[in-house]
Amino acid sequence: MSFKFQVHLRGIIELLSKHLYSGPQVYLRELLQNGVDAIRARLTLETKHAGEITLEVLGHGKKGPPTLLFTDNGIGLTEAEIHEFLATIGQSSKRGEGDDWDQPSDFIGRFGVGLLSCFIVCEEIVVLTRSAREPAAKTLEWRGRQDGTYAIKVLERDIPPGTQVYLTCKPGSEEFFQPDKVFELVKHFGGLLPYPIKMLRGSDVRIVNDDPPPWRRRFANVKQEREAMLDYGEETFGFKCFDFIPLRSEAGKIEGVAYVLPHTPSLAGKRTHRVYLKNMLLAENAEGLLPDWAFFVKCIVNANELRPLASREGFYEDDALATARDNLGQCLRDYLLKLARDDSERLQRLVGLHYLAMKALATRDDEFFTLFIDFLPFQTSLGTMTLAEYRRDNPTIKYLANFDQFREFSGVAAAQDLCIVNGGPVYDCELLEKYGYLIPGASVEEIDPASMTQALEDLTMEEQEEVFNLVRIADLVLQPYHCGAEIKKFLPREMPTLYSTSRDGNFLRSVEQSREVADELWSSVLGNLADKRSGAMYSQLCFNYHNPLVRKLAGLTDKTLLQRSIQMLYVQALMLGHHPLQSREMALLNDGLIGLIEYCVNR
Repeated sequence: MSFKFQVHLRGIIELLSKHLYSGPQVYLRELLQNGVDAIRARLTLETKHAGEITLEVLGHGKKGPPTLLFTDNGIGLTEAEIHEFLATIGQSSKRGEGDDWDQPSDFIGRFGVGLLSCFIVCEEIVVLTRSAREPAAKTLEWRGRQDGTYAIKVLERDIPPGTQVYLTCKPGSEEFFQPDKVFELVKHFGGLLPYPIKMLRGSDVRIVNDDPPPWRRRFANVKQEREAMLDYGEETFGFKCFDFIPLRSEAGKIEGVAYVLPHTPSLAGKRTHRVYLKNMLLAENAEGLLPDWAFFVKCIVNANELRPLASREGFYEDDALATARDNLGQCLRDYLLKLARDDSERLQRLVGLHYLAMKALATRDDEFFTLFIDFLPFQTSLGTMTLAEYRRDNPTIKYLANFDQFREFSGVAAAQDLCIVNGGPVYDCELLEKYGYLIPGASVEEIDPASMTQALEDLTMEEQEEVFNLVRIADLVLQPYHCGAEIKKFLPREMPTLYSTSRDGNFLRSVEQSREVADELWSSVLGNLADKRSGAMYSQLCFNYHNPLVRKLAGLTDKTLLQRSIQMLYVQALMLGHHPLQSREMALLNDGLIGLIEYCVNR
């Protein structure tokens, strides 16, 4: 024996209001959607039909709750269609035979839940409708209630073909029945719709959507177009945009504008845009419309052939959206290439604001890379500069791939008048490597920190004898930490030591740190990895002969104090290099501080 599912309508309404839709205001969007789709359906019968939608708030300012009257002169419904489409959840008149979701449709709504959204703001929905399919059709009244019941009756009076919806405000929803609020929301959702939407208030009639977007207007000259586009962006987003970029895509039948942000956005921020579907606002904060690198713009677009989510507040991720995303990304790329050819001054200002987005694109696009890489800024030990500026004085681009290593060595490099590029920021290391094989004649070299210390000035034989005891004891003190000691001359004089480590050294430190937090089994596995390399010295602590403290330590005869001082300088060098301290190095720091305090107290 088989049974039918039972639907608890109040539960469905709660699901819509709290989980599917963004807020109660969407009931107006759903009404507009149904009205527009009804007009489009009527146009299939009467190709010259002049579609129109009107709204009026009845009883506002009087005793009792206000009622919204929504009227469209669309196709209307027969009694059979009322039973099929108004009273069957999930059934929609906008879907074709076979429910082929992947085929484009002229209709906005296809999910059969739109009218239910009205229950979010009212207890009962009253629909008067007369079908345009039958000249002798009667006017029908449908009353739907939240308990899942409905009634239909034939009215004696006639109304013009189309549909009238009456919604009486339920307690708590008064805000969404204020005439000014209704006008604002209808303009927000339906400002681009192609059929006139009228808001009635007594004898006053206001056209909601009488001003088409600027990309659908014609202008006398380029200056007027630019002003109109930028004004539209400022009105929409609330800030003066740096520039605008027309957008077109055959995939999804998309048109619109991308607005270049006047500030540098956060990489962690969401890339959201205002999107319309068949001229009905779909979402203010739609994601996934543009490539990930295009975080320097906000868009306003209308799509005619993309598939909406059930909430109609975003697009379904499919091949059509992926192709459209690539096409819109190409529009942005073409804009940047045009700036490079025609407007270098504006390009420089754009680079200053959005070089991160341009770096992101350059990692993916070789043609863009070759055109723009010399304009992009990079951090160096001698300040921020473009690669073109760097190459004027440095035939080989030398860089440190690790941000912490650059932070540790940049001061030393600058004091020696060495220009080293920081490859640590996002995209930079990849771009520098790419520069070496894409730019003819370019020479790019990744610097090993250990090689930098070897390049520092050596001591004379006499100076080496002076510091021999310091280096010997430092080697013994640092041996348990897989670190050797040496002494060189370098600037700045204020820096007593410089810590450097190889890739193997970094690996060994990371293994030892992981062992400290791992369970017994994994600690044993990691221990085997570390033991295989434990005999070698992978790090170096380089003392600065120019530093006064180092010179004093070289002449120190108190062996205990010398050892303690070396330990503290080692820990300080690790901290200055932003190397996380292991537990035994933390213990060394604590013991060293206490030991030095005791030494001073006992003197």
